[in-house]
Amino acid sequence: MAQETAPEQQSGLRRDLSGRQVGMIAIGGAIGTGLFLGSGLAISIAGPAVIIAYAVAAFAALALAFALAEMIVVHPEAGGFGAVVQRYLGGLPGFVSRWIYWAAQVVNIGSEVIAAGLYVQFWYPQLPLWMPVVAFSLVMLAVNFAAVRFFGEFEYWFAMIKVVTIVVFIGLGVFYIFFGLPGQEPAGVGALTEHDGFLPNGIGAVWLALTVVTFSYLGTEAVSITAAESRNPGRDVPRAARGMVLRLALFYVLGMLVVVSILPWNEVSSSGEVTESPFVRLFSMVGIPAAAGIMNFVVLTAALSAMNTNLYITARMTHSLAMDGYAPRWFAKVSGNGVPRRALVLSAAGLALAAALAVFAEDSAFPMLLGLALFGALVTWLMIFASQLVFRRRRAAEGLPPSPVRLPGAPVTTVLAMLFVAAVLLTTPFTEQFNTAWKAGVPFVVILCVAYYVIHRRRAAEPDSEVESAK
Repeated sequence: MAQETAPEQQSGLRRDLSGRQVGMIAIGGAIGTGLFLGSGLAISIAGPAVIIAYAVAAFAALALAFALAEMIVVHPEAGGFGAVVQRYLGGLPGFVSRWIYWAAQVVNIGSEVIAAGLYVQFWYPQLPLWMPVVAFSLVMLAVNFAAVRFFGEFEYWFAMIKVVTIVVFIGLGVFYIFFGLPGQEPAGVGALTEHDGFLPNGIGAVWLALTVVTFSYLGTEAVSITAAESRNPGRDVPRAARGMVLRLALFYVLGMLVVVSILPWNEVSSSGEVTESPFVRLFSMVGIPAAAGIMNFVVLTAALSAMNTNLYITARMTHSLAMDGYAPRWFAKVSGNGVPRRALVLSAAGLALAAALAVFAEDSAFPMLLGLALFGALVTWLMIFASQLVFRRRRAAEGLPPSPVRLPGAPVTTVLAMLFVAAVLLTTPFTEQFNTAWKAGVPFVVILCVAYYVIHRRRAAEPDSEVESAK
C-alpha cells in the first residue's frame, strides 16, 4: 500500500468556496494572456489548421478533467492531484509531481506579473517596469492573504471579465462572418483556404503547433486544488472540471475559427503586442472606440487573474507538501482565517525570482524556466493519468464501488491521452519556443529525486519526529 497523505481534517483549510467560485477559479487559472495575444504564435506555425490542433488538445484536456474528477470526488483532500498521485503511485511520484508543478506555476506567475507591468506601460510608457510589477505583486499577495471566500469572490469577477470578452468577440466574429457589420459585407470563410490553403505549412506544422496549443490548456489540473476548500467538493469540483474544459474548448476552437476565417493567417501577428492582437483588429473593424485601450485593460486583468489563481495554487501545493513531511513543517501552519500564509510567502519568493529573471535574464535564464514550466506540467499530466489507472484497478481489487464520476472509455481513453501527452513532450525539442524543456526539466527532476531520498532517509532515521507523529 502506498504511503497515505495527511488526513484531510488536519489540513486547517476552510471549506468556504462556493460552486460558482470553484468554477471561475478553474477558468481564471487556465486562461491567461495566451488566448488574447499568444494565439498568434500557434496560428503563425500551423495556419488555419490551428483549429485542428486546438480541438485535438481539447480532447486530451477533457480526458484529464474527467480522470481528475473521478479521483477527487473520492479523495477531496488538501493537495489535490498531488495527494492523489502520492496515494496511488507512491511517495516519490507524489513528491516530484507537486514540487515540479510548484516550480512550473511559479514561473507562470512571474511571466504574468511581468506581462501585467508591460500592459501598464502601454498607457504610461515612461513608467519603470519594476513599479507596476511590485505594486501588482503586493496587491495579489494581499488578496491571497485574505480569507479564501474573499479570494474566491475576487477571482470570480476578475475571471468574468475574460469570459465576457471572449463571448463578445466570438459573437461579433460569427455575426461578421455570416451577416456583415455596419458598412461592411459578410466576411465569409474564404480566409480559411485563400492563402496557400487550409494546411499552408503541412500536417507536420500542425503537430509542432500542438506544443504551443497544449500549453494553452495547462491549468486544467488546478481545479483539483480547490477540493479541500470547496463547500461541496463531491459536486463542485467534478462539475467545475468538466465545465471548464468544455468552455476552454469552445473559447479556443471557436475563437481561432473566427480569427482565421476573417483575418489572413499570414497577417496574424505573433509579436505579443496588444495593438497586433486579433481581438483588437476585430474590435477595431466593428468600430469600437479605443479598441486597443479596451483590449489592453482586458489582457491586464487576464494576466492578474491568472497570477492570482496560480499564487493560490502554489501556496496550497506547498502546504500539502509540508503536511506530508516533504517541505519544512513551518509551511504547514495556517492563519486564523484558514490561509496557509507561510506557504504563500515561499511562493512570493519564487515569484520575485521568476520576475527578476524575466527582466534581467530574458534571453538566457527565463527561456529555461519557460521550458521547465511546460515540462513540469506535462509530466504532471502523465502522473495524473497513471494514477487514474491504478485508482481503478485498486478499487476493483478491493471490491470498492466505482467513483460516481467516470472517465468515458477508460482505460483505453486514459492510455490514448497518455500517449498524446508523451508525444507532445517528445516534440518540444523541435520547437523554437520550448526547446529548453528537456534541458531544464530532466536535471530538475533528478534534483527532486535526490532530495526525496535524502528526506526519506532522514525521516526513516527519526520515526518519532514531529512529521511522523502527525501521520
